[in-house]
Amino acid sequence: MESRAQRIAGPAILAVSALIVVLIGLAAGGGAAPLQLLDPGPVVRWGLPVIKLVVNLTAAGMVGSLVVALFALRAGQRPFEVALDTASVSAAIFTVASAATAFFTFLNLFGSAPSAGAEFGQQLGRFLVETEAGRAWLLTTIAGAVLTVLTFAVRGWTSTLLVAVLAAASLVPMATQGHSGEEANHNTAVVALALHIVAAAVWLGGLILLVVIRPVVDRADMVRVVSRYSSIALAAFVVVAVSGTVRAAVGLVSPENLLSPYGALLAVKVVALIAMGVLGASYRRRLIAKLASAGAARIFWLLVTVEIAFMGIASGAAAALARTPPPVDTALPEEATPAQVLTGAALPPELTIDRWFTMWDIDLLWVFVVGFGLFFYLAGVWRMRRRGDRWPLYRTLLWAFGMLLLLWVTCGPINAYQDYLFSLHMVGHMLLSMAIPLCLVAGAPVTLAARAIRKRDDGTRGGREWILWAVHTPFSRVVTHPAFASLMFIGSLWVFYYTDLFRWTLYDHLGHEWMVVHFLLSGYLFVLSLIGIDPVPYRLPYPFRLLTLIAVMAMHAFFGMAIMMSSGLFAAEWFGAMGRTWGPTPLEDQYIGGGVAWSVGEIPTLILAITVAIQWSRSDDRMQRRRDRQVDRAGDAELEQYNERLAELARRDVARR
Repeated sequence: MESRAQRIAGPAILAVSALIVVLIGLAAGGGAAPLQLLDPGPVVRWGLPVIKLVVNLTAAGMVGSLVVALFALRAGQRPFEVALDTASVSAAIFTVASAATAFFTFLNLFGSAPSAGAEFGQQLGRFLVETEAGRAWLLTTIAGAVLTVLTFAVRGWTSTLLVAVLAAASLVPMATQGHSGEEANHNTAVVALALHIVAAAVWLGGLILLVVIRPVVDRADMVRVVSRYSSIALAAFVVVAVSGTVRAAVGLVSPENLLSPYGALLAVKVVALIAMGVLGASYRRRLIAKLASAGAARIFWLLVTVEIAFMGIASGAAAALARTPPPVDTALPEEATPAQVLTGAALPPELTIDRWFTMWDIDLLWVFVVGFGLFFYLAGVWRMRRRGDRWPLYRTLLWAFGMLLLLWVTCGPINAYQDYLFSLHMVGHMLLSMAIPLCLVAGAPVTLAARAIRKRDDGTRGGREWILWAVHTPFSRVVTHPAFASLMFIGSLWVFYYTDLFRWTLYDHLGHEWMVVHFLLSGYLFVLSLIGIDPVPYRLPYPFRLLTLIAVMAMHAFFGMAIMMSSGLFAAEWFGAMGRTWGPTPLEDQYIGGGVAWSVGEIPTLILAITVAIQWSRSDDRMQRRRDRQVDRAGDAELEQYNERLAELARRDVARR
């Protein structure tokens, strides 16, 4: 009875506090006020945000349980099973709530009354397949149904990891909803909201899972589980805080708008988040190590309950915010320019020399990638040096330079102008696929992680175990093979620009993010197969590496020349319709982009060739030194055999005489 009460208490407190806050927020902020036209009625006005709240909470239970299971629990044991059961139940409720949200969203947008007639069904069907909101919730519902089955069926490490990735991805369509799709800064709002939703789900769902598995984990093991969750929660808190700030800035526009119902709800959410951060940081540092003590454990779980209540307040405020109109209309103006219609932002000023250093267009996703990449790498170096191990300084500097260059490409002038200038897009492509990977591979992050991250001995998997697992998977053997890496590197150039993939990356921000990831990974794998020291299953001999580079350089030059000789525009309805009055004409700019691919893109390849040649020379030197040491230890057996053979021939010659 006590175990069941403990498992129910946490989710119940969360649900009640969230429901109270969302109802108060809707009443105070006007999110449930009657509409002047096509009012769907009070059931829809009040019911829709409540159902969305259920979606958010169950999404957290689904994603957070899977993440904590992967990094803090051991597969095959009872707590791991309970975590997957929790994720399965959450996914089932998530599916039903998502379907209900889709239905209520349809009623809210079209003001239709539910009917059993064929016309109502046809309208609902068209909404689900022809509108952005309908497709988003349809995909979310389908993903939830699939996850319900998978979380119930899987029990192994790899399968659980794949399900966790799918669960996190299923939350992305939700980020396109709310106000973000109607705002001028659409891309910024969507990325910030997506990161906010996923990180909050990990944080909240993980904490709920701690309460759920508490009865089946002994106190000694719970110390390790809570400690590992705390590390995950800290990273999630950073993402939630930063992404929430950016999302709020998009909706508020200026600080004076804080004095509005929207600003008041936002303040409630911020205060709750700060309280959770301070509370979690303080009591976890002091009490986690003392959980084996009954007195400390009671205080710890009491404070966890308080934190869950604050999470409910923040979740309720977030659900009310999604229905509360922002104080400023952030939609595009009725007489928008062509650039605003196509990109959602005004045409930037002419690209001058000073703007290469002062122009920024922040992509929050890559801010986090660079920030965490630098932090964890430097933390690994610091840990090694603290225990007396050495790590080459030049590798640290190259990694830091590569990360900062990645930040400049994804958040600086290239990101600000690549939608308007094909040549800037090509500069970004060359840096992402060639220059940045050259620096990152030289940093040897896998080798550093294997040496710096503590090895676990309790059967669970931490960062080190998951990294080494990924390196040795069959998939890794394929993608790191020199033949595959080379084909992907050079083949993707032609496939990307001469198919609709390029157009997709222009019109859809998700496509843009995919493009950055693809170019970065394809370049990283290609460089890794040639000069990396991180472990890979197979590498070509040095002569074949140089031949591969020569072939890639030739294909790269041919690709650039093909663009320069092209008489038509890539995505003419995009680059040719921007209304840009400065800089080269679109066709001239495309010619410049081809020249960038042909000339500038060869510089990193030349550096690669020089590096391969140096490594080849050092490899020969090392081989000769090993041979010399062997001779010093045991003598030169081959030379002795050769001399003996010559002596034998001489004796035979004397005997014949």
